[in-house]
Amino acid sequence: MQTPIIDVRDLVKRFGPIEAVRGVTFSVAAGEIFGFLGPNGAGKTTTIKVLATLLRPTSGRASLAGYDVVARPGDVRRSMGIVFQDPSLDNRLTAEQNLRFHAMLYGVPSREIEPRVAEVLAMVELSERRRALVATYSGGMKRRLEIARGLLHKPRVLFLDEPTLGLDLQTRNRIWEYVVDLRRREGVTVFMTTHYIEESEHCDRIAIIDGGRIVALDTPDALRRHVGGDVITITSPDPPSLAREIAARFGGVARATDGHVVVELERGTEFVPRVAAAFPQLVTAVAVKQPTLDDVFLKLTGHAIRDESASATDQLRTMARAWGGRR
Repeated sequence: MQTPIIDVRDLVKRFGPIEAVRGVTFSVAAGEIFGFLGPNGAGKTTTIKVLATLLRPTSGRASLAGYDVVARPGDVRRSMGIVFQDPSLDNRLTAEQNLRFHAMLYGVPSREIEPRVAEVLAMVELSERRRALVATYSGGMKRRLEIARGLLHKPRVLFLDEPTLGLDLQTRNRIWEYVVDLRRREGVTVFMTTHYIEESEHCDRIAIIDGGRIVALDTPDALRRHVGGDVITITSPDPPSLAREIAARFGGVARATDGHVVVELERGTEFVPRVAAAFPQLVTAVAVKQPTLDDVFLKLTGHAIRDESASATDQLRTMARAWGGRR
């Protein structure tokens, strides 16, 4: 069996009384596009920061490219590139100046800097804007430049932490075209985090993470099969009552959530007229669809992924940062 390029065992990270990562275990194969899918505050960024040696784990162990993240941090950093969730380019420099500075920090041999800068700029289609100040770039262009910078020193692993956060759908799709092509060209392993369901479809495997724990890990197709059958969403004036009535009359599991009742059944189209006829006062609308990763997340965690549904961990961490800034 091939040695994984990332190997994490029983990883725990605490911030005082807050346990942001709770015993996470997973591995990533070389050349894989691997994703962490979860809401804000789930522990995604904290895990990446541990793997990138930006945070020291409280307990457990993790290695990247065969190097322990605690014992060999320098080797780990040389083996990885990272695109942070927040912008980290110098807006006062041009694109090529940003890249040259990064190349010097990573010890890229001087004779290789200019050819590599030209190569990665062409890769993300920014060659014509190489001498323009980054301050004049759009959000999508800055993200592409950050990806180019992350690849400049030819890392074995590229971390993308919410790489398309705040970008419009068209730009997000274009960024992912670059990422998939980069994996093909460079042979780089890509580890990304996202709370966008559609983005996780680009991954070979996905770890669904919630509350600092991995609740499922598999391919997108296998995760969807975990739901099984059709997903029937019923709008109702009284979801809890309807859920109980459906369970009593038809059996199975009916979940009341956010003004709706969700039922998972084989042959959902046959079920719809039966439930509408049985409970006309409780059914106002019905929708039937094939299961999505959002349905998988809902089934496994009991809630949907939303920006506004940051966990208590995320909220407490934000408060801690705010108080820390006042010292």
